[in-house]
Amino acid sequence: MFKQSVAALALAWIVVLSTPLHAATSMSSAVSSLSQAERNDLLYMREEEKLARDVYLTLYETWPLAVFSNIASSEQSHMDALLKLLRTYRLPDPAAGNAIGEFSSQTLQSLYNTLMDKGRLSAVDALQVGGIIEETDMRDIVAAIEHSDNADIDATYDNLLCGSRNHLRAFARNLESMTGQPYTALVLTQDEVDAILNSPLERCGK
Repeated sequence: MFKQSVAALALAWIVVLSTPLHAATSMSSAVSSLSQAERNDLLYMREEEKLARDVYLTLYETWPLAVFSNIASSEQSHMDALLKLLRTYRLPDPAAGNAIGEFSSQTLQSLYNTLMDKGRLSAVDALQVGGIIEETDMRDIVAAIEHSDNADIDATYDNLLCGSRNHLRAFARNLESMTGQPYTALVLTQDEVDAILNSPLERCGK
């Protein structure tokens, strides 16, 4: 009985002592499973979705159009999806601690400032900013998908891409209603944009 108790106690200690090592191995494996391009894309996309949310929330204060508040909520869900991936792959969150309009990426900080300057000019300019953001998002997401070899990352990007297409449809519809003119592509080619606008609204993630 005594020998059995000692053996059981020794086994328990082996399990306890091996757990941190297993956790560390899993963490290292998760990080090493990503290429440098995949890591860079995830970090950048997390802040790019924050840029979209921040711009729409801020523009809504000046131009209280429902399209800004509605899509800002969707951008928050996109941010949350990317944060989940960052945690899965043990990557730091570049948006942590940053207020609205603040970014770790100087590229995105500069873009945010430029877009806000334009968006404050008029309601039409503000809606065009929405178009610029969504077209830019789609361009960058497609590039990130080309870099990715992980199914969970691809699935998240596909959902974000679907959302951006719906967002572009909404901004284009608002612009056409306000100006009486068809939507003009701002980042993508006109053919790419027309293909999106001439297709029906999608149910993303379904």
